[in-house]
Amino acid sequence: MRLIGFDPGLRHTGWGVIEAEGNRLRYVADGTVRPPADGDMASRLKALHDGLATVLETYRPDGAAVEETFVNVNPESTLKLGQARGVVLLAPALLGIPVAEYAPNRVKKAVVGAGHARKEQVQMMVSRLLPGCQFSSADAADALAVAICHAHYAATGQRWRADLAAGGIR
Repeated sequence: MRLIGFDPGLRHTGWGVIEAEGNRLRYVADGTVRPPADGDMASRLKALHDGLATVLETYRPDGAAVEETFVNVNPESTLKLGQARGVVLLAPALLGIPVAEYAPNRVKKAVVGAGHARKEQVQMMVSRLLPGCQFSSADAADALAVAICHAHYAATGQRWRADLAAGGIR
């Protein structure tokens, strides 16, 4: 299964693509969409969407995952992040790709084993879990972590559904 993870932001949206077969993970690609900082909000959001649409068309994932927003101290920044996050959720949904959402602590726990892990710990574990991965930015590393988290949870869900269908779990 090919999965894409997103770390949303208006200035930098990281993305990372992995292949997941059971509990085996393989790095495919990563990058960052950087809409122009100048211009009105609508044009910046359009540029973000266009960049994401290109990535989705290129890598054709089977599933997508987006990191949930945490509330920022600055409400204006939180609102802008929310608008960017809406575009990030919409882009794969428009293509019929199922989208999951994960809280930052859940992503860290799935990748590092601790929900309050530091960025450096997450990046180190992403490198270990995806040998040969040379992520292009911190945002891309975070996006790969989201994809890894989704791979773990999606695989568990598939096993549960298969067991239920076979009459195994009651």
